[in-house]
Amino acid sequence: MDKNNLSNTTSNELSLQEEKFHAAKKSTLISVIVNLLLSIWQIIIGVISHSQGLIADGIHTLSDLIADFVVLIANKKSHKKPDEDHPYGHFRYENGASLILGIILLIVGVGMVWSAIQKMLNPELIQEVHFIALVAALIALAAKEGLFRYMLRVANRVNSSMLVANAWHARSDAASSLVVAIGIIGSLCGFKIFDPIAALIVGTFVFRMGYKFTNQSMQDLMDKGADEETLQEIRNVLENIEDIKGFHDLKTRKSGDFYLVDVHLEVDGDMSIMMGHDIAVNVRDKLMENPQILNVMTHLDPYDEECTH
Repeated sequence: MDKNNLSNTTSNELSLQEEKFHAAKKSTLISVIVNLLLSIWQIIIGVISHSQGLIADGIHTLSDLIADFVVLIANKKSHKKPDEDHPYGHFRYENGASLILGIILLIVGVGMVWSAIQKMLNPELIQEVHFIALVAALIALAAKEGLFRYMLRVANRVNSSMLVANAWHARSDAASSLVVAIGIIGSLCGFKIFDPIAALIVGTFVFRMGYKFTNQSMQDLMDKGADEETLQEIRNVLENIEDIKGFHDLKTRKSGDFYLVDVHLEVDGDMSIMMGHDIAVNVRDKLMENPQILNVMTHLDPYDEECTH
């Protein structure tokens, strides 16, 4: 069995982890600045234009700051090196952060749906606003949509589920601004019911995204295995290693956005311990050429020609 410590990670792993850390820090700090400026802008214009919707959207924007700080803390914690209490590292801080962000999306979605229903039942609650509120709402919408696209591009580049969750949280805020813009347009045109209908649709969408991220992070925290495509990639590598006769009991689990792999290798039972060790190390090195694989644990079994796997 290969017992190499996780701290002896390859240069590729370190490079990927460093890239994810710095990308998450930069994109999240940009999000903090944008959300802070937008929330102040929306609340001030909302008060001037007598738009309760714009004020509420400004307050909603502040909720993104909470999400951003959660990501910053999780990103810093997950970047810590393995220690005695956490020999596999601290990458699951990312899974925990994704769970928190998913819950925030759920709460925001429920709040938007509830507010929309209340307005649909009581149209008099929807106030008419000044045209400047529409300008402010459209500017906020453009800024938030731009922030979402930037954050999602960074998240996909470094393959971070935590950053993907935070990007979609930014999209939920953009959806909130869209609701406000539609509501203001409807109010200016005399169709106040547009606001609650749009809010109901977008609120349902936000709730659905919250459920998706909450469920995914829960699965990862419960050691959900890799998807079939990743498993097949691992099998292909193992099948192309001539020193092993076969393999079985291939298992995977996630730690952050990385995978931990366990596998039993079938080898000639008459070979020396040293030869078996060298084979196990070679298998580990081959599998860990995949930058998403954090560590590989192997167990050597004597090959039995009569046994089918």
